[in-house]
Amino acid sequence: MVKVYFATNRKKDPSKPGGFGADMVPTDNPSEVLYATADVQGTRLDDASSGTIASISQEATGGYADAAVSEIIGAGKNLLVFIHGFDNSFEDAIKRAAFNAEWLRASKVPAADTTVLAFTWPSEGMLVAAPPHFPPEAYFEDQAQAGKSGYHIGYFLNNIDQLRLDFLKRHPSGKIFLLAHSMGNHALQAAVQWWFDSRGSDDLMFDAAVLAAADEVDDTFEARGGTRLSNLPKLAERITIYYSQRDVAMYLSTTLNLNARLGYGGPDDKSDASVYPDSKFRIVDCTEVADFPPLDPPDATHQYYRRSKIVRADIASVFAGAAVPPGGLTTLPPPSV
Repeated sequence: MVKVYFATNRKKDPSKPGGFGADMVPTDNPSEVLYATADVQGTRLDDASSGTIASISQEATGGYADAAVSEIIGAGKNLLVFIHGFDNSFEDAIKRAAFNAEWLRASKVPAADTTVLAFTWPSEGMLVAAPPHFPPEAYFEDQAQAGKSGYHIGYFLNNIDQLRLDFLKRHPSGKIFLLAHSMGNHALQAAVQWWFDSRGSDDLMFDAAVLAAADEVDDTFEARGGTRLSNLPKLAERITIYYSQRDVAMYLSTTLNLNARLGYGGPDDKSDASVYPDSKFRIVDCTEVADFPPLDPPDATHQYYRRSKIVRADIASVFAGAAVPPGGLTTLPPPSV
């Protein structure tokens, strides 16, 4: 059984799997965001779609219930904040968060055995990221929902920031990580922009931020005026970006958005160390990673961060502070694989 401590700005919908649909709560009231605990059973590492939500408990609005906070801190594990990408129903998002926690635990890297705190924004879960079923209207609806979720995710990060202080009082050597996949990075940029527009705070919240297959513009870190992800380096000690030119979803996203995507070719000026210093950024080309079936399911190349054992091991090494090389430009698989 895997516990997923989640927050969501989805409205409840008993007709949908897991009890939440793709409609969003009001965007002017953070107290409408639900926080709860999902128990996920049957997660298997040989099946990336496995798992069943057995129960949802400890529901509270505006922040985690006291009992949930006690469990999160009492577990004594490092914390993993996860934001999912497009084409995820509520059930998909929770199962994926549980699967991520399981493969990180199975890495046998102590730092990567984490308690997962997930935010699930209202993706419809109606896309298949490969031709011929990649309807533009469904894609752009998800993109709009991700962008509009910035306000709610910003408040979620505020709760994480407060929880972080209590966590570190009990566990001074504890770490807090961020993992954002796909369009979750578009939602993240909206939240980071809201954070600095509203709070002006550059609290160092994350020991490591991992952006995997990011469906976000490739110059997002170079945006002017503190927009997009340009201020994320103020919130994260180190940032790792994974990209792949075999990622079919990012190829199609490039076509639909008519611009280059961070998850397809990496950052625009990735070779400029003055913009992406080795001390802050690690930029990883996963184009040649081929240790998983690329067409099963159709969007497998977009899910390489959790389907490839090579990439999974690399992410675990990032969380352990043992990535090789620790910064700069690199490729996977390494020459010895």
